[in-house]
Amino acid sequence: MADDTGAFRAITDGKATPAQHRRGPLRPERLQSVRTRVSGAGLARLFQAGDAAALLIVSFLASRLMDFPKVMWLGAPLLAVLLLVSTGAYAMSSRERSRRRFGRLLIAAAAAGGGAGTVCGVLDPTFPVIGCALWVATAAAALCATHLAWGFVLKTLRKRGQLTPNLIIVGGTPAAQRLIKRAMKTRDVNILGIFDDRRERVGPEVCGVPVLGKTADMIDHRILPYVDRIVVTVPPKASARIAQLLERLAPIPNPISLLLDDTDDETESQAIGRIADFDLMHISGATEKSGYLQAKRAMDLVLSVLGLIALAPLMTAVAIAIRLDSPGPIFFRQRRHGYMNEEIVVWKFRSMRVETSDFAAARQVTADDDRVTRVGRFIRKTSLDELPQIFNIITGEMSIVGPRPHAIGMLSGGAEASKLVETYAHRHRIKPGLTGWAAVNGSRGPVDTAEDVRRRVALDLEYVERRSLWLDIAIILRTAPCLLGDSGGVR
Repeated sequence: MADDTGAFRAITDGKATPAQHRRGPLRPERLQSVRTRVSGAGLARLFQAGDAAALLIVSFLASRLMDFPKVMWLGAPLLAVLLLVSTGAYAMSSRERSRRRFGRLLIAAAAAGGGAGTVCGVLDPTFPVIGCALWVATAAAALCATHLAWGFVLKTLRKRGQLTPNLIIVGGTPAAQRLIKRAMKTRDVNILGIFDDRRERVGPEVCGVPVLGKTADMIDHRILPYVDRIVVTVPPKASARIAQLLERLAPIPNPISLLLDDTDDETESQAIGRIADFDLMHISGATEKSGYLQAKRAMDLVLSVLGLIALAPLMTAVAIAIRLDSPGPIFFRQRRHGYMNEEIVVWKFRSMRVETSDFAAARQVTADDDRVTRVGRFIRKTSLDELPQIFNIITGEMSIVGPRPHAIGMLSGGAEASKLVETYAHRHRIKPGLTGWAAVNGSRGPVDTAEDVRRRVALDLEYVERRSLWLDIAIILRTAPCLLGDSGGVR
């Protein structure tokens, strides 16, 4: 991922002023793309599982000292975790004081132990009170130990820039200035830059954060893959201005939130706090379900690793055939759009002659294309040329199911495909896939016309809205029949 001055120059395409090359006070030392960032919701579930395991272990050990009934050593840990979840213990905000955090742990342990102990007393009047006290003491110690560990993990991740949200602000308003000052004090968000159409009046920076350009400059800006959320700061009475900004930002796949100016201090403070917690008024951008994402990633890893093992002989045979058929490398690597417009390098088996390789996808493949080799025609018709993308799936750049990744700057009918549909980039709100909803519904291979692009994007966006694990499984099961059923298609 990008880092330091060289990467920042790359991000600004070498056209920024010296003031814009400044890092600013709220840019992390190393930028992490949204794809490689750690999911806060996923971490919370991991911490919950860790607490449950720790409580079960200490409960089991305590039951060896005293003959606890199952209600105590199984029910009490479950009740304690439920209490911690319901009281927000796993939000673990950097703004929460340690006294409040650990106090909540002690209360949860006492309440869970007392509740389970009461049930044990009803079922068995001889159950000793000291048994309940022993459980509470050991559970409280276990929870304090695990949450000290969780705190260290969070501190490390925030320091590396893998957890703290990266924001971009639209509008150098007083609210934006207050947001920046608060962020510099709390360090609960990273603010990478500002975009403002009144750049001449705002100046080259706002409270030290560089102004990267006007709103229109953001559409294709290379900093977007590193941005978790775009925050629009405008006066609440400027409804026409708000509508205009949202219309301009419509092509951007990143989530967008509003921070209204001129509100009272308490309301604004709460809104700014919610920005760091990703709970501000949701305007645009897909709302992810962390459970689905984790299950999808687990399925990707399991199926891709098993597929790599099972298909290794076939892939070896294809590699040998390519080497014998024409001179040049076995693999073809091409830069394509990934998650949140991130540039990724996609691997394929080479199907064209080296001297005619089209890295920019300036010319779509046609029937009897003279650039395609003999082996290339076979592996393209059977989609065997796509198999090396299993490596992209294993590394997390792609998924098994998702919109097919298009080459950066790909042309369709003489025009850049990404410019033909305003919502084109919204297909990048999820990882690109080896197969997808568009592929199993007949939109496979080259897109030769603007209508082909619109249909492909419409199907991709339909999947973005409908996606679920069951739909992914259905698409995987439909992929092989679709490949066999359209053998006459150009690919």
